Amino acid sequence: MKPETILLIIALYFGLLILISRITGREDTNEVFFRAKRQAPWYLVAFGMIGASLSGITFISVPGWVESKQFSYLQMVLGFVVGYFVIAYVLLPVYYRMNLTSIYTYLGERFGNTAYKTGAILFLIARVAGATLRLFLVAGVLQLILFDRLGVPFWVTGTLTIVLIWLYTAKGGIKTIIVTDTLQTTFMLAALVLTIILIGRHMHMSIGDLAKLVHNSPYSKTFFFDDYNDPRYFWKQFLAGVFIAIAMTGLDQGMMQKNLTVRTLKDSQKNMRWFSIALFLVNVLFLSLGVILLAYAAHRGWDLDTMGIKGDKIFPYIAVQTDLGFWAALLFVLGLISAAYSSADSSMTAITTSFSIDILDLNKRYPPQRRKYIRKAVHIGVSLVFIGILILYSKVITDRSIINSIFTFAGYTYGPLLGLFSYGLLTRRPVREVWIPLIVIVAPVLTYFISRLPAQLGWKYQFSFELLLVNAALTFLGLWLAGLGLQKHKS
Repeated sequence: MKPETILLIIALYFGLLILISRITGREDTNEVFFRAKRQAPWYLVAFGMIGASLSGITFISVPGWVESKQFSYLQMVLGFVVGYFVIAYVLLPVYYRMNLTSIYTYLGERFGNTAYKTGAILFLIARVAGATLRLFLVAGVLQLILFDRLGVPFWVTGTLTIVLIWLYTAKGGIKTIIVTDTLQTTFMLAALVLTIILIGRHMHMSIGDLAKLVHNSPYSKTFFFDDYNDPRYFWKQFLAGVFIAIAMTGLDQGMMQKNLTVRTLKDSQKNMRWFSIALFLVNVLFLSLGVILLAYAAHRGWDLDTMGIKGDKIFPYIAVQTDLGFWAALLFVLGLISAAYSSADSSMTAITTSFSIDILDLNKRYPPQRRKYIRKAVHIGVSLVFIGILILYSKVITDRSIINSIFTFAGYTYGPLLGLFSYGLLTRRPVREVWIPLIVIVAPVLTYFISRLPAQLGWKYQFSFELLLVNAALTFLGLWLAGLGLQKHKS
């Protein structure tokens, strides 16, 4: 596909998003930006959350992961489904009962202001790093297939990407994102399904033939119960999936901000139920695409290993740089930018919300007439931070599977949040609040050293994403120790 064609697709795509933002952002208020006046239809939120949850990472890395991990990722996705039901029936009732804008306000009510600020800072670190890492993957692919060919350096690509997102989220915030996420999810799923059909036609295979191909492929092995030392072992993946969903969705302001725009708790719970089912089915399709891509490469006689095409490179290479044709490249580019920006835009809005409400105490410290201008300044500041980190990543990140990096990093950043909320919801014990910041620093450090122990001791066991649970458990233990003697003293 010619660079000019890709540029035209991107221009038309963002033109449509900016048009939507003009319509949804007519009422430029903080209540609209932060909560969409809590009038969003649950079905729009549920459908749009699919795209926000998947992001460009899923679009590229999940199909590429099949080569080395087979369908083992689906074990984690099953855990996600269980985790989403925990969110619907444990966390959402708490958030709605307290009428929260930022979910970290709960920590302030439960433990005090230090815990509140600590939770918000943990989220900001986790979201900034995770969102920019996701965006870096997509910007890197666009750099490879477009901007390198035009002689445009990566720092320009990264800056342009963030500026475009800022343009269509600056006024409407979460209200705009609910609508644009719906559009972007539609584009992404259409690209996924049509790509599968298109590759099938090139191999002269019907949908039924493709289903049989996936079912009979050794790459479609899903369940791994044999060796608990294996990172793919079922219970590792499943339990990690449960708690990753709780932490990265239920304790994440970006994802919960969408749920809290729905008018009632009942509708919000309905949103989570349908979202969990849809997300499972979509991940099955992405994994199936991975098998089909490998089958297509074999069909053409390509040795991807010898060609140096592995992991995250497989889908972009076959879709754009082979003879699949114009429509395959078009679908890939459209699906990629849809998946990428549906995650990045909500991240920037959520970070703006959390920093304004949680860190600056926007609604308490500033008069109403200044709040909108402060929120706008924060939004610009968040955009500049994203640009800086994207450029930094381009200097330090080497070639590897980024989806693995995302979940590994989540274990260290979301683990303390999971420990804090778990302790608050499961116990009534008080805590010496002054110790909380130290606990959430020490727990990830200890988790890192624990992750290194098997190799140092010569054990076969390999930690996977269950490090999130280790981190949360250490945080929980630290909070319990920090509360020793307080109950007795209070009684």
